[in-house]
Amino acid sequence: MNNEVEYISSVANPRVKQWAKLLERKYREREGKFLLEGVHLVKEALAAGWPIEVVAYDEGSEVADLFAQEMESVSADPPTWVSVSPDVIAKCCETESPQPIFAVAYKRPITKEALFRAEQGLVVVLDGVQDPGNVGTIVRSAAASGATAVVLGKGTADLYNPKTIRSTMGALFHVPVLEVDLREVLPEAKLQGVAVAGTSLQAARSCYDYDFRRNVWLVFGNEGSGLSHQVSELIDDHLIIPMTGRAESLNVAMAATVLLFEAQRQRGLASKM
Repeated sequence: MNNEVEYISSVANPRVKQWAKLLERKYREREGKFLLEGVHLVKEALAAGWPIEVVAYDEGSEVADLFAQEMESVSADPPTWVSVSPDVIAKCCETESPQPIFAVAYKRPITKEALFRAEQGLVVVLDGVQDPGNVGTIVRSAAASGATAVVLGKGTADLYNPKTIRSTMGALFHVPVLEVDLREVLPEAKLQGVAVAGTSLQAARSCYDYDFRRNVWLVFGNEGSGLSHQVSELIDDHLIIPMTGRAESLNVAMAATVLLFEAQRQRGLASKM
């Protein structure tokens, strides 16, 4: 390593206290930072060039060997590497048995204009999806299927909640995610010619009969109550996912994944025709 690494052992250390506060949303919003827990997320963030303030790792583990190349990085703005005790790891991580490394990352501001840059956009919109695991899984599916952005409306779980971050499996580093007022952005999208579609158990139109090869936004609602009334009124096309087996409905993350990969299928076929 280029420089001697600082060692912090006490959870009473002022820096540790500041890091641990980022487990709470109000401090994440105030500081513009969030925590990344575990080898995979830290690796993904570093590989993606995400802005990171500090990487803290357990000095007694072998995890440093996995990051030898990253520690020697001569990038323009490398993170500070800090060696810490297991107690510090436990203080700053939400999981019961945390991995021996975490990072403090900066939020990356994304403007609303990013939603309208692609000629054939595929944007996922979440209206009050409250479960962090569902939100993280949808972000992961969006990145995997080539979606151009994810929009989080009012009442949706915080993207930077540690549970949400873990569920994305690093996908948040590869697709723009914005928090916006859906009552403002959906009408704007419609004025720009975007087709706005949502799922509904009462819909008659199959998602497999829908044309996803245009500029389209897919809207998904709350796990229990579905789309809010205000957002539902802005939907152009209500779609249903046909089910030949016996199940009342699909989990919102599963439904989003089905539609996203149907869109990918159609767009992939269209590009080869």
